[in-house]
Amino acid sequence: MKKIIIYSGLLLLTASISSCGVGAAIVTNHNQNATEVHLSGNNFKIVDQVSGSSEASYIMAIGGINKRQLYENAYSSMMKKANLLNSSKAIINVITEEHFSGFAPFFVRRTITVSAQVVEFTR
Repeated sequence: MKKIIIYSGLLLLTASISSCGVGAAIVTNHNQNATEVHLSGNNFKIVDQVSGSSEASYIMAIGGINKRQLYENAYSSMMKKANLLNSSKAIINVITEEHFSGFAPFFVRRTITVSAQVVEFTR
């Protein structure tokens, strides 16, 4: 009986001091257009690292916005920071990270962060 109490206490202690967050990273090609760029030569340089973030909170699984809209908000925030207009720049290596925190199902905060590198073509 004493061992059960000790093990139960250790399990409760471990559960109470552990983190309530879960994270994931997705590396995919989000740029699905027909532009083809050959990076075999030394015709570019990496000029910046940009990121954008968006978050939503849910109480009892109600509220916030859906995952697609969170991604679009984070991606548009990143693109504004990239400042690609009127220049020979492009974004590469787009990474999407998703993090959940809170105490499910009572309160959950979902954060999506999109980051990429900005390259500038020299020739």
